[in-house]
Amino acid sequence: MLKRIMLLILPVLLLSGCLYPEEQRVENQVAPSDQLNMVQTAVDQYQKDNDGLLPIKDRDDSYDLYVKHPIDFEKLSPKYLSQLPGSSFEKGGYFQYVLMDVEDDPTVKLVDLRTSEVLKDLRIRLNVKNNELPLKKKVGPNVYEIDYKKYGLDEYPTVNSPYSGEALPVYINGGNDFIIDYKVDLGKKIKEDHLKLKQGSDIRHILYDDSAILPAYSVPYTVDDKNEPIFKSHAITN
Repeated sequence: MLKRIMLLILPVLLLSGCLYPEEQRVENQVAPSDQLNMVQTAVDQYQKDNDGLLPIKDRDDSYDLYVKHPIDFEKLSPKYLSQLPGSSFEKGGYFQYVLMDVEDDPTVKLVDLRTSEVLKDLRIRLNVKNNELPLKKKVGPNVYEIDYKKYGLDEYPTVNSPYSGEALPVYINGGNDFIIDYKVDLGKKIKEDHLKLKQGSDIRHILYDDSAILPAYSVPYTVDDKNEPIFKSHAITN
């Protein structure tokens, strides 16, 4: 009887595996270290073989710091990469592979594209309103809450933090750019690691010093005299 049951179940399991949506596969939802290491090795070898050039797409200074140097997998495949990482956007994953510190030590990092989807939706709504800026309370230098009801939303827009999973509010600045507020994550990191940070310096690096994920679509933060995170500046472009 057990054998008969297994014979009936096995084809269903195999079929469900074949039909499982590409974007739902586990390997496309996370970016394991072996995938990061694979891409890092490919980037290092490419740079060595091409007189210091990097396999990145050209973007100007108007782009956000953390999405400015996306990796161009067409330059790496197939010579340096036999296959693209399953977690990459190009393979149906949730992550854009980018390079940081391109001048001194090019390092592979990730942007969680699920956060940018919320910003894209707001951008569409803003364009429909002919770029009218419905602003509410000022929360930082040139950073404002969104008058979300005028965007046709039932609740205030947030994104899930790629670090803690908590809901992070989305703001807007006078330059018409939507930004994600990582203050909650920064505060947690400071307390958990007992960090003492320098006032005036951009502290966002503490989120990705020991993480592959970058705090994309944010503005610089520093700390106040109580060592708590605050907005530092206002310049960013999505």
